[in-house]
Amino acid sequence: MPTSHIINMVLKESQVTTLALFCKVVDNFGDIGICWRLARQLQQEHGIHVSLWVDDLNSFQKICPEVLLHADIQQIGDVTVHHWRTQDGQFSPAEIADIVIEFFGCDIPPGYIAAMAERTPQPVWINLEGLTAEQWVEGCHTLPSSHPRLPLTKYFFFPGFTDKTGGLLHESSLEEQRRQFQADPAAMANFLGRFGMPADEMTALKVSLFCYPHAPVSALFDAWKDNAQPVVCLVPEGVATEAVRAFLGAEPRAGAAGTNGALTVNVIPFVPQSDYDKLLWACDLNFVRGEDSFVRAQWAGKPFIWHIYPQDENLHHKKLRAFLERYSAGIDSLSDLSLAWNKVQPADGQEKVDWRALWQAFDADMPEIVLHCEQWQQQMLGNGDLTFNLLKFVRSLESAGAEKKV
Repeated sequence: MPTSHIINMVLKESQVTTLALFCKVVDNFGDIGICWRLARQLQQEHGIHVSLWVDDLNSFQKICPEVLLHADIQQIGDVTVHHWRTQDGQFSPAEIADIVIEFFGCDIPPGYIAAMAERTPQPVWINLEGLTAEQWVEGCHTLPSSHPRLPLTKYFFFPGFTDKTGGLLHESSLEEQRRQFQADPAAMANFLGRFGMPADEMTALKVSLFCYPHAPVSALFDAWKDNAQPVVCLVPEGVATEAVRAFLGAEPRAGAAGTNGALTVNVIPFVPQSDYDKLLWACDLNFVRGEDSFVRAQWAGKPFIWHIYPQDENLHHKKLRAFLERYSAGIDSLSDLSLAWNKVQPADGQEKVDWRALWQAFDADMPEIVLHCEQWQQQMLGNGDLTFNLLKFVRSLESAGAEKKV
């Protein structure tokens, strides 16, 4: 039976019609990027009325130009967006949604929680956690946690890379859209042409670059200058500004471009999420960061290098290694470049990184890496879509609650 039919059956049996999603922006675009994709998918594919509470409208507007910066409440598509300014406020049980999701453990307003406890029936309360490949999440996925004072239970829901987790966010039409776009060279050329990339550069190695400010971009640029094949690097405005400014010898504003040796750098504007997907699909190699672009790079089926969000005491290095153990498939050049990009100390203890050698090894393995990325994408598709898995879990809680009342 097609997945869409299963989804419709689940929703027909369920009484869930409303959902509140709370998002505090920590990682600039990753947090709101995930929540905005989730909100739209819940509404568009599942018919759920979503209220998205977000504290940073400036970051939101970067990926969704329709956002009005000074509106307390606004309608974007069929999603209601609330500017989450404060933890204060009183709520009535009638204002509480059927499902309440707090993203990545953000503290939702105490008044909202109090009203959740008074609502009949009580909402399903989900803490949608951050993505990690660490083994322990399989044991914690869907675990309950009782509120210390109120008769409420919160459930932890983990995205992940195995069928013992919630999987990854993936819209039902995404794969078909990608295939159609990548099968049309003219469409890809026209799309990249919007960013000042001429048709004769389409044969170059096309790279998208999205990273945190501490990435060793200048060192990578130096390696690309001497590449045997021309490299065109597309960098969103505001990303790697120091390295791009040094390379261009000018301010890295959208539309700026420059060439040195084999490398051409084009500064492009921030684009809406749908266009960012196309950028990943059109490029041969994608450098991504955080969680949202990291997941979208996997659905692109193209080689990618992940810049993980930094944490105290280098805890992110452990998370990076956990992912590479699952992902790199014994391709040393893929692991080596990923670790160096994240400034993880080399296994041999050497402090100086030979970026030219790292890049040459990765470039030589690119055909193998391309095949591996395609296989990885199919493997991730097999784990199911996070949104469907989430609603299926909610339905199981509803069924269990109904049985207890009988």
